[in-house]
Amino acid sequence: METTQTVVIGAGQAGLSVGYHLTRRGRPFVILDAGRRVGDSWRSHWSTLRLYSPAGYDGLPGMRFPAPPFSFPAKDDVADYLEEYAERFRLPVRSGTRVRRLSRDGDRYVVDCSVDGRDDRRDLRVECENVVVATGTFGRTPSVPDFAADLDAGVLQLHSSQYRDPSQLRPGRVLVVGASHSGGDIALEAAQSHPTVLCGRDTGQIPLPWESRRLRVAMPVLWFVWGHVLSTRTPMGRKEREAARHHGAPFTRVKRADLAAAGVERVTERMTGIHDGMPVLGDSRVLEVENVVWCTGFQQDLSWIDLPVTGPDGWPLEHRGVVRSQPGLYFTGLSFQSSFRSMLIGGAGADAQYVVRHLTSRSPASAQAESLSGAAGAR
Repeated sequence: METTQTVVIGAGQAGLSVGYHLTRRGRPFVILDAGRRVGDSWRSHWSTLRLYSPAGYDGLPGMRFPAPPFSFPAKDDVADYLEEYAERFRLPVRSGTRVRRLSRDGDRYVVDCSVDGRDDRRDLRVECENVVVATGTFGRTPSVPDFAADLDAGVLQLHSSQYRDPSQLRPGRVLVVGASHSGGDIALEAAQSHPTVLCGRDTGQIPLPWESRRLRVAMPVLWFVWGHVLSTRTPMGRKEREAARHHGAPFTRVKRADLAAAGVERVTERMTGIHDGMPVLGDSRVLEVENVVWCTGFQQDLSWIDLPVTGPDGWPLEHRGVVRSQPGLYFTGLSFQSSFRSMLIGGAGADAQYVVRHLTSRSPASAQAESLSGAAGAR
């Protein structure tokens, strides 16, 4: 058993930003993360993934992103940046610590974990006054339709979280299911070596060429719009939040014309089932394929939180990260938590600052906090 004032769950950009603001306010805390290294969740993405926002807009609080302002960092660059960020600000990250359950005992929270050591695994329980859940925008449980199990055994199936590069694919046709960011990127890449079909509803596209001088001119305006117009404070923003959370975001870097030029067959019908082991589309067409890549996102899986904190759609019942029904419990890093910026690395700091400001306004005096921290150290 250990005690501290605040437990942050997750050492991605959201959790580290919370840690930065807690450190500045002199509050004791610990960040628990299941990965072996800070940034491992980014290292696990497909090899050609790059950020959609320029490096000049990708910094976390107190540290700019170390790249030319209008370059687009690769996923390993992001991972290394997060690791350096944690080291620079000496954030107390405990890697290899997977949270299994979050519950409440009276006026304190109880976080049950398993800790993977070099030679063994042990259990850990931490009691605290506050918990900040920073486990990611959509959780890490792949969302795949139940009928996927009926695909022919000879068809290779990969979720986007498993896809790394086209060398994993079998010879023959590829069906990419889901036409948001990851679907467009993976379909374009797969088409360089495989006949490729991309199916799923059209979520639109941002018309600007994404790596152009026009973007440099437009980016300050876009950043303002993403933070102040597409915000939970406006009707337009609240409508966009529902679309982003439940239907996917528009194409950004990859455009419809890019897919067409690469030979990708674009089908706006959804995949609706399986016939004789092969995918069936909404127009009843049956596709003969050798590969299916599911770019169907992730499920919100908060079943490990043993508290009534979710609504009918599985999303946390929170306002800007504050769970009013459970004082001391917070979320950050959610899709559209306060605005469109919340989905970008550069938006993590502002959301974390709001959460920490609320957290510290209700926490006990620093003297009591130091007492708790001392007790944790003694154990």
